Parts: sequence; structure tokens; C-alpha cells
Amino acid sequence: MAQDWTIPIDVIKLYATADVITGKRFVFNIKGNDYRLVADVEFKLKIVFIVWIGTHAGYDKIKVEEVKYVKGN
Repeated sequence: MAQDWTIPIDVIKLYATADVITGKRFVFNIKGNDYRLVADVEFKLKIVFIVWIGTHAGYDKIKVEEVKYVKGN
């Protein structure tokens, strides 16, 4: 499903249980909050980067504002 998000509220309108961490970083609850997905949304580029995915317990051990994704080759 293609989306044309331009600001953070556009994401929240579609995923009401998501949390905005910064202007571009979001946390999505998966499977009744058993899992968490951290993503950066680059609104101008129209790209979503998956930064981190794991269990809720694992999420509690990371600093969501600081965790970084690693760009593949």
C-alpha cells in the first residue's frame, strides 16, 4: 500500500498506536505489543528505513533515540 506521508501526523493517522520519538523516528507495536519496530521516515525522500526490530523486552534495553541502522553494501 503506497503512502504519501509528508509530516509525522500522516503516519499516526494510519498507525494510531505508533509513537513519534523524533520528527522522523517512530516506534510501531507489532502483535499486540509483543514486538517493536523502530523506523526512520525520510519524508522528503519518500523512504522508510527499518532501524531496529525485536521483542518488547529487547526494546526496553535500547536507547531508541540513539540506535542506528547500518547501511548495507
